Amino acid sequence: MDIVVLVKHVPDATADRTFSGADHTTDRAGVDGLLSELDEYAVEEALKLVDAHGGEVTVLTMGPEQALDAVRKALQMGAAAGVHVVDDALHGSDALATSLVLAKALDKIGAYDMVLTGMASTDGGMSVVPAMLAERLGVPHLGFAAEVGVEGSTVRIRRDGDSATETVEGSLPAVVAVTDQINEPRYPSFKGIMAAKKKPVQTWTLADLGVDVAQVGLSAAWTAVESVTARPPRSAGEVVTDEGDGGAKLAEFLAARKFV
Repeated sequence: MDIVVLVKHVPDATADRTFSGADHTTDRAGVDGLLSELDEYAVEEALKLVDAHGGEVTVLTMGPEQALDAVRKALQMGAAAGVHVVDDALHGSDALATSLVLAKALDKIGAYDMVLTGMASTDGGMSVVPAMLAERLGVPHLGFAAEVGVEGSTVRIRRDGDSATETVEGSLPAVVAVTDQINEPRYPSFKGIMAAKKKPVQTWTLADLGVDVAQVGLSAAWTAVESVTARPPRSAGEVVTDEGDGGAKLAEFLAARKFV
């Protein structure tokens, strides 16, 4: 079973994330980045499926030069090879353009049995690219999987909702998005880190994929951020000294703000 895992290099959630002053896109150069935490679950699940059924795991990312770090992390975890789509024209691409480029990259990769993704990217959180990608590829999409099983040419997932647990199945090849409930991603071992240095990573441009630059980037995006205002700092809270009437003051405070 050959699996392609989509990974994304995202700004560190613990850092002070900002927007670029030039075009109001996410500032990825001015903050440390890393492999999206939610994508680690997809890499881990792919490795487990390959351990059980054979085959190889290839990781695919789209992004600037530093996005290669996300590929390296997945290779250190155990993936066999990587593909990095990098092109200056990709800057500012929305979900539609992203799904287009990834679909073209998957076509170039060739034969695969499954595409695995995280349920969302930690910088965007839209959760729409896997479904868009499946539509472009003409294959089933199984989303928000808390468990994945493969039997022959069928993939079956368990999806846990607020009021019910569903079992959904589809035929392979398929795009499967997994949640953070599915496993516990492994830490790269020293052996894995050293082995990753020798694993092949291909770098492709839009020209390599046959994608017109007019179809991607900020100018082709369906939405744009027009202005950005920093969140104001939190003001100091009001301190109430209890002199026997603390309860009444608290009730007045809550009532004035319509909390009670």
